[in-house]
Amino acid sequence: MDSQMPLQRAIDRFFSSEASGGILLMLSAVAALIVANSALAPFYESWLNSYFSVKLNDEGIAKPLILWINDGLMAIFFFLIGLELKKELLEGKLKNPRDVVLPGMAAVGGMVVPALVFFALNSGLVSIKGWAIPAATDIAFALGVLALMGDRVPSSLKVFLLTLAILDDMGAIIIIALFYTANLQVDYLYLALIPLAGMVMLNLKGAHRIAPFILLATIMWVFVLKSGVHATLAGVVAAFCIPLKDKWGKSPLHSLEHALSPYVLYLIVPIFAFANAGVVFKGMSVTDIFLPLPLGIALGLIVGKQVGVFGVTWLMVKSRLAKLPAGANWLHIYGVACLAGIGFTMSLFIGSLSFDDPALMNQVRVGVLTGSVVSAILGFSALKIAARRDEKEQAVAA
Repeated sequence: MDSQMPLQRAIDRFFSSEASGGILLMLSAVAALIVANSALAPFYESWLNSYFSVKLNDEGIAKPLILWINDGLMAIFFFLIGLELKKELLEGKLKNPRDVVLPGMAAVGGMVVPALVFFALNSGLVSIKGWAIPAATDIAFALGVLALMGDRVPSSLKVFLLTLAILDDMGAIIIIALFYTANLQVDYLYLALIPLAGMVMLNLKGAHRIAPFILLATIMWVFVLKSGVHATLAGVVAAFCIPLKDKWGKSPLHSLEHALSPYVLYLIVPIFAFANAGVVFKGMSVTDIFLPLPLGIALGLIVGKQVGVFGVTWLMVKSRLAKLPAGANWLHIYGVACLAGIGFTMSLFIGSLSFDDPALMNQVRVGVLTGSVVSAILGFSALKIAARRDEKEQAVAA
């Protein structure tokens, strides 16, 4: 019994750490790489492509498992993002417009410049469809790397990165809605308005029970999936219908966000990473990273994010339109700009929407993994150097 206590405490410490989600995400990606290049590769591919159907009288949904993960589980991921967005807009970091100006403009720069870098390398090619891949930031991974620094960086830096990443996700949602809708079937969209209207009514009445919302949200998800609009957007719309306060003053939104977060962070996102990060190295060489598609993604994440986030922040501060986060210096901002280049989950997801060709998708994985790993190393290194400088200055002052 006593020998089990240290292990139990270690497990508790791991899951209570802000870095745990990013670590688990990284381990899932490594597992996917190992399996995809081992004797288990045929079983891995067979598992991802096995069909699962939900039908009644030949009507319903029949999709390979990879699409159930990307369309279904990721809808829950986006549902959680929607809950976080609503909370931040109504009572959090996005409530005061003045607090949003600097990270908001940095987020815009961090989406536009990577897309331009990608466009410059892929203009005129079929791969140009992936222009939005390097525009995304993985919140869990980026915050996980920042959390490794503990209290050696200003707390305002976490708020800056979190706000930037949240606004980046808002941009990704808009991009998916505008540019990744194919074969639109308006009749199903009209049908989706029925469960949506039901959720709005429940919201206006200040309903407390979550089950009716979940049932209506699931029905709406099916209709949106059938309409041709990407089904993950149903998760965001449903989240905005969850009441912040019910008629008794309690918060269904907070309760649902708190209950859902561990499942998304420790189950759904790792499953997505394991299913989508399996780069097949057979037949590839080191020079393949210099193909337009993976190079555009990697440089978009590494160079584009740095130039976009750091450059816009510098312009805003130097023009006195905004101030640096309290206690932060330019090396801190550079470190955060690098961490914004960790695209991973969102970049892989947008990549899966952009390409059906397995060969192109393999190139996407190479670009995303390369860009994200290099960005994580650069960001952590910059923040570590900044922390050492701060410690030396404090020692001299003492």
